[in-house]
Amino acid sequence: QVQLVESGGGLVQAGGSLRLSCKASGLSFSGSAMGWFRQAPGKEREFVAAITWGATYTNYADSVKGRFTLSRDNAKNTLYLQMNSLKPEDTAVYYCAGGSGRATASARQYNYWGQGTQVTVSS
Repeated sequence: QVQLVESGGGLVQAGGSLRLSCKASGLSFSGSAMGWFRQAPGKEREFVAAITWGATYTNYADSVKGRFTLSRDNAKNTLYLQMNSLKPEDTAVYYCAGGSGRATASARQYNYWGQGTQVTVSS
């Protein structure tokens, strides 16, 4: 059974930082592209960032480029999202996604999803 468990969310002031983690089990993590998506209240789920299995390529949404950094540790089956210079518009539930063959922005390409972790940025 595949499980993706996110952690690291919380409340932070604008301009602050958070680091999200996603621990994977039951998945060929080192062979899977992984991604983060987010969903704000009343809005559709949107792409944040994705990374290839070997971390040779990362793909970011324009809204987070230069502020967020995606990385992975295949030895620990863990995906990380370092979020700096946070803005109130980054407030959302952040979801880890896995099981894709590509570091794609398309949610339909991911087979597995975590339960999400809340990130709230106050102004």
